[in-house]
Amino acid sequence: MGEWSTLVNPGRRIPYAIQTLTGITEEMIAGAPSFEDVSAQLAVRLEGKVLAAHNARFDYGFLRREFRRVGHAYRAPVLCTVKLSRSLFPEHRLHNLDALIVRHALFCLERHRALGDARALWELAQVWQREHDPAALESACEALLRTPAVPAGMPEDFFDELPESAGVYVFYGAGNRALYVGRAANVRSRVIAHFAERRTARDMRLAEEVKRVDFFETAGELDAYVREARCLKTLEPVHNRQPDGSAELLTWRWRAETPAAPPQLVPAQDADVAIGADHYGVFRSRSSALAALRELAKSHGLCRVALGVERREGPGPCAAHAQGPGCRGACVGTESALSHGMRLAQALAKLRVKPWPYAGRIGVRERDPNGGRSALHVLDRWRYLGTVRSESDLDELSGSRDPDFDLDTYRMLARYLRSPPSGCDIIQLSRRLASAADAA
Repeated sequence: MGEWSTLVNPGRRIPYAIQTLTGITEEMIAGAPSFEDVSAQLAVRLEGKVLAAHNARFDYGFLRREFRRVGHAYRAPVLCTVKLSRSLFPEHRLHNLDALIVRHALFCLERHRALGDARALWELAQVWQREHDPAALESACEALLRTPAVPAGMPEDFFDELPESAGVYVFYGAGNRALYVGRAANVRSRVIAHFAERRTARDMRLAEEVKRVDFFETAGELDAYVREARCLKTLEPVHNRQPDGSAELLTWRWRAETPAAPPQLVPAQDADVAIGADHYGVFRSRSSALAALRELAKSHGLCRVALGVERREGPGPCAAHAQGPGCRGACVGTESALSHGMRLAQALAKLRVKPWPYAGRIGVRERDPNGGRSALHVLDRWRYLGTVRSESDLDELSGSRDPDFDLDTYRMLARYLRSPPSGCDIIQLSRRLASAADAA
């Protein structure tokens, strides 16, 4: 047990913002050793130890890169105190170090300096040991330190190389054949999940077949979706569901103003499902659309004849009304068309296609939290139009034909835009661009 610290000369100027944050000036590091000078001594101190840090993967990645640069392979078990705090105190929303210092009344000098922050974490560990049952604390730490066995044939440090950020990953098998493409807000966690002890049948097959894994870090979740779609199209991985390009998407169209008229099954491309409020559900086949409407009839006591999903020869009740209370009698006049229409409106509400909530095209600006990546994605009426980097690109995009409505894209965007992640900016693009696209 003890302390050790040293300033390190990075061999470059320290940005003013970093000087302001840490209090470390150019004069202070002028005579300091380089990382290469202290690497051997540091390696001895770290050998056989668990690396505990706040947002530990950042520190671990930095140390691995610097050690690799001087010819040393550094590996260690990693314990992230952010994740540990979330595990121990799930009732709290904030788990950054400043929040923990205030919450636990810690004393911290030289905040944002390596030794100052390390001392704060040491004090935090003492508090947690006093406040928690030792067995529970040990169990929480073991869960965070646990990683599955590296797949046969993969490098020992395979999991260490994976980023804890948004991105796309690709599993390759023998002959460099793409097996599976996936996206994740945290690539490392998602890839590890494929090889964890409790695996699905598909994960078990992948674990046996995978020979190599590639990954791409992205600016955010939406950027990952775009990259994943490209990879699926170009690589055609064996274990992904391949989209049926010939399948025409269908939707139910029904207007409450004409309650007696049955819902009409129409192509989703012809009906502007993103703008109108009269479209319900998007289906990949006629059979799945009919099944959804029949289920609504069953669960809400609606008349299948009035809905147009059951044919009747001459006058008389529908099958559900004839057999019992499955229909309230719209087919024989004991329930009015208005009453049936009101109940149909309630039943259809959960299938309603969400209207596009913006006045035309928007740009979604995603930024990598580490500041390395940025992307502006252009969207309109639940369609992904493209990713641009300049105003001229926007002008070029405005003249292109909008893609067809895609069910997977709609679902992803509806979820994403319902609660956009922090660091994401939504920009209402000019009406001029939208008008130009419509004219084209």
